[in-house]
Amino acid sequence: MEKSNMRYFLYARKSTDEPDRQILSIEAQLTELRDYARKEGLTIVREFIESKTAKEPGREIFNEMVDGIEQGAAYGIVAWHPDRLCRNSIDGGRLIYLVDTGKILALKFPTFWFDPTPQGKFMLSIAFGQSKYYVDNLSENVKRGIRQKLRNGIWPAWAPMGYINDRNTHTIVVDRPKAPLIKKAFELYATGKYPIKEVRRLINAAGLEGRRHKKVMSVSNYHYMLQNPLYYGVIRYYGEIYEGKHKPIISKALFDKCQEVLSRKSKSHTKTLKPYVYRGAFRCANCGCFITTETQKGHNYLHCTKRKAPCSEPFVREEEVEKQIRDLLKGVSLPPALAADALNNINKESIKAAQAGEEAAQNLRDKIDFLTKNMNALLDMILSGMITQDEYAQKKRSCIEEKKEYEMKLAAFEREGSKRFEPLIGFYKTAVHAGESAVSGKPEENLQILKNIGSNLIIGGKKIKLKFIFPAEKLRELNAQADLNSAKFSEKKIWRGGRD
Repeated sequence: MEKSNMRYFLYARKSTDEPDRQILSIEAQLTELRDYARKEGLTIVREFIESKTAKEPGREIFNEMVDGIEQGAAYGIVAWHPDRLCRNSIDGGRLIYLVDTGKILALKFPTFWFDPTPQGKFMLSIAFGQSKYYVDNLSENVKRGIRQKLRNGIWPAWAPMGYINDRNTHTIVVDRPKAPLIKKAFELYATGKYPIKEVRRLINAAGLEGRRHKKVMSVSNYHYMLQNPLYYGVIRYYGEIYEGKHKPIISKALFDKCQEVLSRKSKSHTKTLKPYVYRGAFRCANCGCFITTETQKGHNYLHCTKRKAPCSEPFVREEEVEKQIRDLLKGVSLPPALAADALNNINKESIKAAQAGEEAAQNLRDKIDFLTKNMNALLDMILSGMITQDEYAQKKRSCIEEKKEYEMKLAAFEREGSKRFEPLIGFYKTAVHAGESAVSGKPEENLQILKNIGSNLIIGGKKIKLKFIFPAEKLRELNAQADLNSAKFSEKKIWRGGRD
């Protein structure tokens, strides 16, 4: 076909859809290619402009252009460079095949020579291969950089809500105006009293907005936020967990509480079921199935669901179950006066422990200071030539490891020292509350207390059976003794695990 009768398609491509990136690349390509076609006397029958990456097959405009060539609408393509046409093996092979079959007679590039000869096709295949290598190598470099950031505890992507990207340190820092609102969202949802839609309404009304164009936060945004461990200092990236170095917004305990509420509320609930208090709270002692409740002749009865097999476990009236729970709570209760006496002794013990703890903590601080001085002395010794590089490295490593060990002990001691007596104080308060609730508490409240101090709740032979958790079991044994009296009990002012 003569050059004057040859019809060409002009193809220009940019690698992103964002209007503020590489938009000048398209304009520059069109200007250069039109000038090139005019100088060479090429007839352009249609221009194809695409904003999509070429590293994968499936570009709509590119495929439309190739389909036009297969149908004979044109016999050549004008582009800036072969990498504008393709960066993957499928599209590259497709173009070379069209050259082999005579569908493409010419490929014109201002920056690259091509001729439909064996040598020209060989050079074209090399150009396509180089384009693919560039994309593959760039992708691998990016992935390697992301993996290194994750190993260093750095969030490698755009900062999520509540954080902002620090371009100087290439890390994320807390977004001070939004962080308190996010923490409040976690706190509200952790109570279990607010559905996500209500949390969204309250927090959005307080001023939490998306980063782009002040976008209103949706329910799905809150779902994602409440399940993102990044907010307590852990990075989850493509299913893997990494220790983050950014400042957390919430505690792990608060995050875990939200996950419990999410898990509980994600379970399906049949709206036709009546809100029985004890449904699903117990298991059958005979077959292990759940105990359910149903109403017969104006009374509620608990019975085995018999899901696994026929079960002979008898029915038991709800009033009887309620009475048994109250009796169990009385068995693990404490009179307020005795609890107050015990708490007073705990307060005295905690003061003594705090004094001893401060001495131990100061001892650790002194050891850390001593090791720091030793490390400085080692540096002076190597600079003066008193020790060799190998000796310096060995002694420095020993000092660093020992110092790190002392620092971890000190941090753990300061973190846990003031909390030593909290479980025992909580138990005494629970024991008093159990006694009061056994007399006047609601059935729902009594059941929750029983779950807190016991496990493996079952019903067998119309009787409730469970395993009490220490120290509730110890208190139950003492209360069960016939000769228990206040004088004898006062000897047990503070129970210590493993001793009393």
